[in-house]
Amino acid sequence: MTDRKYDLLTAEDIDEGRATAAYFLRTEEILEDVGADPEVVAELSAPEGWNLIAGLEDLARLLEGVPVDVCAPPEGAPISGGPVLRIEGPYRAFGRYESSILGFLAHASGIASAAWRVRAAAGDRTVLSFGTRRQHPALGAMIERSALVGGADGIGNVGGGETIGVEAGGTMPHALAIVLGSSEAAWSAFDDALGPDVPRVMLCDTFDDEAEEVRRALGTLGEALEGVRLDTTGSRRGDMRAIVEDVRWELRRHDSEDVDVLVSGGIDVPAIERLRDVADGFGVGGAIADADPIDFSLNVVEVDGDARTKRGVKPGAKTVYREDYEDTVVERDETAPGRELLEPLLEGGEIVRSFDLDDARERARAAIEPLSDRGVFDRER
Repeated sequence: MTDRKYDLLTAEDIDEGRATAAYFLRTEEILEDVGADPEVVAELSAPEGWNLIAGLEDLARLLEGVPVDVCAPPEGAPISGGPVLRIEGPYRAFGRYESSILGFLAHASGIASAAWRVRAAAGDRTVLSFGTRRQHPALGAMIERSALVGGADGIGNVGGGETIGVEAGGTMPHALAIVLGSSEAAWSAFDDALGPDVPRVMLCDTFDDEAEEVRRALGTLGEALEGVRLDTTGSRRGDMRAIVEDVRWELRRHDSEDVDVLVSGGIDVPAIERLRDVADGFGVGGAIADADPIDFSLNVVEVDGDARTKRGVKPGAKTVYREDYEDTVVERDETAPGRELLEPLLEGGEIVRSFDLDDARERARAAIEPLSDRGVFDRER
């Protein structure tokens, strides 16, 4: 036991390789005892099916200073099966980090991939990441960054945003109206207290029918009202499309069709597909933040130049060439049509790549149309 306030591993724990399975440290001890430290090639393999890769900056910082070479796709690149990471170096230099390597990439890639599917469904509608409260608070920055890589337009977690250099936003909770006693009091207090840089998007479903609260919000804020958020709980929602259409009707009646309608609360891909022609944007929580990690596996495939691995894995160092989103896996010294997907990330433990969030986001978005044409985002009905 330690005297730590929370059940958290620190950056020091991770950097020193203690965030690992015990058998990796025992393996290290055994290899040291027998005087073995072979040069190996290890590959991270992805399951079949298209996903995004994310978490590479954390991985690079973990292995910075470790005498290894690492190749990987650029962040935000779609991946589908085959090797998506190659590590070369003395086994004892990086073996203890296997758990952290997998964790950094699997969790971030899972969230980015979920956000990518949400973005594909939403088209040009606004997508906001609202789900960090469903996860451990220490993960806020990773979740929000991964959501942005996948296609979210904005985030809600303040600390997470500060960590990654992106300003968080939001509207108001039901608690504000409940504490102040009425929605009108909450809307007025919001408008009076916050500066003009904060969008006037008001929650309109705390006490009464959504269309009725929207009518009253218009009466309270007038032309200052920029948007309304509908967050009706699933237990009493009914037909959410009909609710949004009622709100739209009310906005038209009051010559306020330019007021945006944002829908949140249990929003997932099917809900977005049903509402995207009537809603201007979506606040998405669990459908992004609760995403399953990608089931990556890391395997040694070559030892001191000898192609050697476990059953069920192809031995030898490999690479991937991509042409029009058709991937070909070949031995590392071979070539195939297209460009090589695995690019240098670290050389001799030195990071040789920059990490630009906007570039990663653009890379992920640019892949949606061509992969949509291939049916990648089609759901089983």
